Amino acid sequence: MTALVERLRTQPRAASAFNRRLIPPMILGSILNPVNSSMLAVALIPIGRAFHAAPSQTAWLVSGLYLATAVGQPVIGRLVDAFGPRPLYLLGTALVGVAGLLGVLAPTLGVLIVSRVLLGFGTSAAYPASMSLLRSEADRTGMTSPSGILAALSISNQVISVIGPTLGGLLIAAGGWHLIFAINVPLSAACLVLGGARLPKRSTGVRGAQRIDIAGMVLFAAMLTAFLLFVMAPGIGHLYLVAFALLAAAAFAWRELGTAQPFIDLRVLSGNAPLLATYARQVLAYTTSYSFLYGFTQWLEEGRSLSASGAGIVLLPMSATAVVVTVVTGRKAQIRAKLLVGSVTQVAGCAALLLMGSGSAVWTIVLLATVIGIPQGLNGLANQNALYAQADPERMGSSAGLLRTFMYLGALLASAANAAFYRDGATTGGLHDLAVLLIAVAVLFLIVTLTDRSLSRPRTR
Repeated sequence: MTALVERLRTQPRAASAFNRRLIPPMILGSILNPVNSSMLAVALIPIGRAFHAAPSQTAWLVSGLYLATAVGQPVIGRLVDAFGPRPLYLLGTALVGVAGLLGVLAPTLGVLIVSRVLLGFGTSAAYPASMSLLRSEADRTGMTSPSGILAALSISNQVISVIGPTLGGLLIAAGGWHLIFAINVPLSAACLVLGGARLPKRSTGVRGAQRIDIAGMVLFAAMLTAFLLFVMAPGIGHLYLVAFALLAAAAFAWRELGTAQPFIDLRVLSGNAPLLATYARQVLAYTTSYSFLYGFTQWLEEGRSLSASGAGIVLLPMSATAVVVTVVTGRKAQIRAKLLVGSVTQVAGCAALLLMGSGSAVWTIVLLATVIGIPQGLNGLANQNALYAQADPERMGSSAGLLRTFMYLGALLASAANAAFYRDGATTGGLHDLAVLLIAVAVLFLIVTLTDRSLSRPRTR
């Protein structure tokens, strides 16, 4: 009996159930980025008309947000690791409200792009903060894999991503494109109220005394910004950006390998091949996903002559499919099976774009949107679950931020592709050229999934 008592005393135990008061601010904060990403898909054409700008110019509204987010996510994630999720969550969501108000009042396209950049930085805080809270709560309660809450986060993001075009279309029909910026003000206020009331003031495992690698963050930002600016405007005249990115990358690697507390521990990443494969899948998955979201939606409005609200409604089945798929599979632990089904369906959906034309029946567009909803519901969820198992717990915030960085790198590549293929407008020929590229990317995603043997039995670190 004494031995049993001693064993129970020394065993780790769940202090209590997961604090479900944290779930609403986690979910509400994490959807700020997808709602701003997806609503814009149906607003690009109206904004272009309002400012007399071509698609190649309005593409910067997409790229500005994703460039800021790609840089901001791991940087803010590292600050979350050091100082805890609460202060970064509150600062980030407050900035979202400011950016939304600036967008409403923007007199020029340039100011509107600035508001999108601020939105990118503001929306970069909530997701790494949520993942950090999730990990600390799981450690406190003894949860091995909080798949239900991970699924809830994924479902909320997937739902917002896919209903965003419909919501954006309805807002534009109700009061013009300004409303897709104005909606950020009440969302920001709700996050501040919930976050201030429910997020813990001190988070377990936070090491505030850590030294922050400012130099590493600056070099990382310089490297990524130069590279992404070249991707947005490739050409011989801009090769200096590539040279600058390579120099910044070399300096970044030298810095991170030589400091005791690096911003991104390259030594850990180099020894974690499964996590690197997850990052690779993330950029490939979202290159196709965002190319479809923006490229196909613009074609619906110009090439197929649908209104913004009409395009949003036609894409509504995509949201229903993604929600159903995520709900059904969310609590299932199999990562590899989700990725295989998602990747095969993604290849089929991209290939079906070649069949679209200006006279395509609405039912064929609805069918294609329904098919695309399947990988939308599977790939992001599977990669998120893989990251939770593969990342170093002490760097969960920065690892989750990097996952979003690769997601937005895919979005930037998609934006660059749309700008390249739609130089003369969102024509059917441009859509078909885009489809060829997307088929190649989707096939590469399938190959990476098939060759990653670690997905069969992921181990939580």
